[in-house]
Amino acid sequence: MADDTWVLGILGGSGLYDIEGLENPEWIEIDTPWGAPSDAILFAELDGIKLRFLPRHGRGHKHSPTSVNYRANIDALKRAGCTDILSLSAVGSLQEQYVPGDFVLVDQFIDRTFAREKSFFGEGMVAHVSVADPICERLSRLAGNAAVAAGANVHRGGTYLAMEGPQFSTRAESEMYRTWGCDVIGMTNMPEAKLAREAELPYATVAMVTDFDCWHPMHGNVDVAAVIATLMENADKAKGTVREIIKMLSQMPRTPTEQGIETNLDVALITSPEARDPKVMTKLDAILKRALSE
Repeated sequence: MADDTWVLGILGGSGLYDIEGLENPEWIEIDTPWGAPSDAILFAELDGIKLRFLPRHGRGHKHSPTSVNYRANIDALKRAGCTDILSLSAVGSLQEQYVPGDFVLVDQFIDRTFAREKSFFGEGMVAHVSVADPICERLSRLAGNAAVAAGANVHRGGTYLAMEGPQFSTRAESEMYRTWGCDVIGMTNMPEAKLAREAELPYATVAMVTDFDCWHPMHGNVDVAAVIATLMENADKAKGTVREIIKMLSQMPRTPTEQGIETNLDVALITSPEARDPKVMTKLDAILKRALSE
């Protein structure tokens, strides 16, 4: 690995970026060949660690889960020099033991989205990236430790059901997902996690439980007011989690992940060089920079 410097990308709500002690904060617009990302990226530093904050829905929450340009977001974070991406996301609970206010460090996904572009690759440059284990184990472990230090009740491991939205589940859907063994449900982490893996960026999710979806007989159906109320209660713990993981990163050198995430394209590219579309390759300049230079 040529550079052992951490550059942590953070995807989440706007409140996450109001962290005391941020140094040299600057919002910078980044253009991508996939269109505009959700917003400008806040470049900053804390405890010697470079940070790149990107509001997933844009400041003011102007993008729905479906209209978020996930390819542009991940490409922009790659161009911003990120080495790792931490996602903080609101979710509903599908299991009794995960109560509103809890943090879940998910390690698996079931992707039920259907109206989104899910890959950087396709006609003109084909690649098949493994997402058998879509979460970076190291980053997730650090995030869990950070959340505990921030005072959160943390569950390690769990399956995230990614639904299209923007509507919440029907009761029948919610009950079905429970029978599948899903633990939490959300609308944003797919295809985000898949794209991060294609971009060779270690990715981890801190799923913040806001409600019981609509399956729980002792709780009312999920609504936006309840979600926002719980998110506000969790805001300090979420920001504390970011502060704590930064402290941890500042005390350890960056080394390659045991999962080989940073080099996974070496065994994923399948289109022969002579058959690659030059226009497509130009769009993939940031994603393929390492793979084609070594």
